[in-house]
Amino acid sequence: MCEEGAQATVELAVVAPVLVVLALISYNMMVFVSATARFDRVAPDIVLAHGSSPPASESDAGAGTWGVADAVAGELERAMEGYEVEIEVEVSEGGRGGLDGSGVLGLVGPLRDVTCVMRYRPWPQGWSIAGVELGAPLFMEHERCVTIDPWRSGVIV
Repeated sequence: MCEEGAQATVELAVVAPVLVVLALISYNMMVFVSATARFDRVAPDIVLAHGSSPPASESDAGAGTWGVADAVAGELERAMEGYEVEIEVEVSEGGRGGLDGSGVLGLVGPLRDVTCVMRYRPWPQGWSIAGVELGAPLFMEHERCVTIDPWRSGVIV
């Protein structure tokens, strides 16, 4: 006669770590997808509101595109407050088409590309149990590029 009274305990001990890892992966994916959806909704609106508007004061007038990047990054950070994400904004002149303002369209002024990058670091980070480091070492990154015309407010190209 063979005793099988502890078989369920052994199976639970084998399956429980796998279930914990799957739960952490699904939690991180749900948070990232939710943050990405919010970021995709608010980024064009914030870029449209702050990317084509003139500087607020004379001291900001020399900031140029860097003032736009700082303003957009600050507003995006405020809009994404519930999520623990890092925001980076880069502004480049010329649009995706590569128009640099020379030639026939030199007087019109170039389009502006505002590239907004959101980085999410999955949870948990920096845990150490019995000398084994736990957590994902990488960021999950989402990028949204919005091309605007700085001379016509409210126009996304």
